[in-house]
Amino acid sequence: MNNGAVYNETTEPEAKAARRLPFGFTLEHLWGWRLPVKVLQTILSFVAVVCEEIVEDCTSCSGLYFFEFISCSAFLLSLLILFVYCTEMYESLGEDKVPKL
Repeated sequence: MNNGAVYNETTEPEAKAARRLPFGFTLEHLWGWRLPVKVLQTILSFVAVVCEEIVEDCTSCSGLYFFEFISCSAFLLSLLILFVYCTEMYESLGEDKVPKL
């Protein structure tokens, strides 16, 4: 009975985990043309924030303050979208809840 025919292995070998980049970074959910567009949007909104901060003197600053609010909000929201779609947060939130967020 020790010939091995009776006692075969009953478990499968452990499957290797999918290879991930550091910090859970993945491009699985944001691919194609969407990734470069989101990165470009984030960079341009950051440039807008920096350009607004360069202005030292203005006569009517209400428009400048509005532009500052909009460009800073666009930068932070673009960063949030990139963070959610390019990390493991997408799976932890749930695929159905991400568009609502």
